[in-house]
Amino acid sequence: MGSVILAMATFAFVGAVTPGPVNILATSTAVNAGVKEAAKHVLGASLAYAFVVYLSGNVMQGLLHVLPKLEAVMQVVGSLYLFYLAYKIFTAPVTRIAASHTARSGLWIGSLTQLLNPKAWLVAMSGISLFVFGRGDENLYLLIFTSVSLVLCLIGVGVWAVLGTVLASRLENPRQQRQFNRVMGVLLAVSVLMIWT
Repeated sequence: MGSVILAMATFAFVGAVTPGPVNILATSTAVNAGVKEAAKHVLGASLAYAFVVYLSGNVMQGLLHVLPKLEAVMQVVGSLYLFYLAYKIFTAPVTRIAASHTARSGLWIGSLTQLLNPKAWLVAMSGISLFVFGRGDENLYLLIFTSVSLVLCLIGVGVWAVLGTVLASRLENPRQQRQFNRVMGVLLAVSVLMIWT
């Protein structure tokens, strides 16, 4: 079980720390409204993501009990999608990452942004297909994956909030942004391979 939790953690961290709307908003909140508001944003986004993971898992489990042959298909499709995401992250064009100037974010905006974030739903469903289905006690693995996702989302989005200005300024350098994207792409692919080995 230890190697599965390590793979879950790697997967969840890459999903949480790669650039996206929730992270960019965390950076902008830290810059414009301070660490306290950014911390509320991080908490809201992380709790919302844990909800997305848990809800997705329950819905998908219900579907699999009705259509049990979907399990293998979902694992393969989930793996292929994650390899595609890893490729897209690895080859992402270098663009200037700048914090947008928003007045405030906080708990509710962080939650709502995450709930409406298509990346959150797709990553959650992909992770569930890899880390929950086909395991002995699927309910236990769903709780573990939800908990791991919550903790790593707090850390991943928190990096953007607390160190947002430093990270954003470093990623303005095209070479460093390209290296960051490549490392994140490779880590995502490795997290998928760890499940199949």
